[in-house]
Amino acid sequence: MEFRQLGNSGLKVPVLSFGTGTFGGNNEFFKSWGGSDVREATRLVDLCFDAGVNFFDTADIYSNGLAEEILGKALGKRRHKALISTKATFRFDKEENNVGSSRHHLIASCDASLKRMNTDYIDVYFMHGFDAMTPMEETMSTLDSLVKSGKVRYIGCSNFSGWHLMKSLAVCEKYGWTKHISHQAYYSLISREFEWELMPLALDQKIGTMVWSPLGWGRLTGKLRRGAALPETSRLHKTAEQGPPVDDEHLYNVVDAIDQIAAETGKSVAQISLNWLLQRPTVANIVIGARNEEQLKQNLEAVGWNLTPAQVAKLDAASDVQTIYPYWHQRQFQERNPLPV
Repeated sequence: MEFRQLGNSGLKVPVLSFGTGTFGGNNEFFKSWGGSDVREATRLVDLCFDAGVNFFDTADIYSNGLAEEILGKALGKRRHKALISTKATFRFDKEENNVGSSRHHLIASCDASLKRMNTDYIDVYFMHGFDAMTPMEETMSTLDSLVKSGKVRYIGCSNFSGWHLMKSLAVCEKYGWTKHISHQAYYSLISREFEWELMPLALDQKIGTMVWSPLGWGRLTGKLRRGAALPETSRLHKTAEQGPPVDDEHLYNVVDAIDQIAAETGKSVAQISLNWLLQRPTVANIVIGARNEEQLKQNLEAVGWNLTPAQVAKLDAASDVQTIYPYWHQRQFQERNPLPV
């Protein structure tokens, strides 16, 4: 398993991490992702360790804390061998202050996550989304105190706009507080908007990208093809409207290109999609999920080989879309404003 440094830190992480959104499944939304109990989760964790994947990503809202609890039990005495990231900010329950990135909520959320996972520390603590209602100084000073307390070792953010992340970094620079080292972002062959602003920012500020939903909200699993009906078992039946929209023609153009490369390489649509991401700038880690052992084994085989430059170029061309302003204008000034490649 290849390891890469996570952003501007000394922490090395495997290029694949296992996402635990499929653990628990105790509400309709997460049930559509999966419903692994402790026994199945332990088996999946075993397979990850066997493959050299020691990084596990979760969040407090995944099945209302049950995913964290199951992960803690699945790791058991192996906690010291693992890296764990979890998240806070989204609403946890109906209590007025159990939402956001306030000092009140973050301290309580961190303590609750530690208790559920039966651990003394969190390796990477992510802000799951941007909280515009809480002063940035309050959020970042709280995160800095959690790092200094030893409860958290590194911090990151997820789903931020470019200015959200840059403002966070600037506030920390001003006061000498701990900075975000990672941005967990949605990015895939069928959704490349991350490249417009967040990727250049990550390059400039040395932010390591962790990619969530690398298979485009389940669309790049190899089950969706032009003219074919949605498979009987797919989370898209229940969650398509909650996920990112994708034009059907764009999707099928990308899948057609992947199928051509699959014929050349003998790899699956999912494996090719994941491998393409691992060759993109700033990407340090991809969060993979799995409903069962077979899905996990397939995803783990996305590493240990590389697409050729010609194959990457074919995928780049098939997945390219017209950018919005000001990005289309910036593309005309690459002499002094080079784009990531």
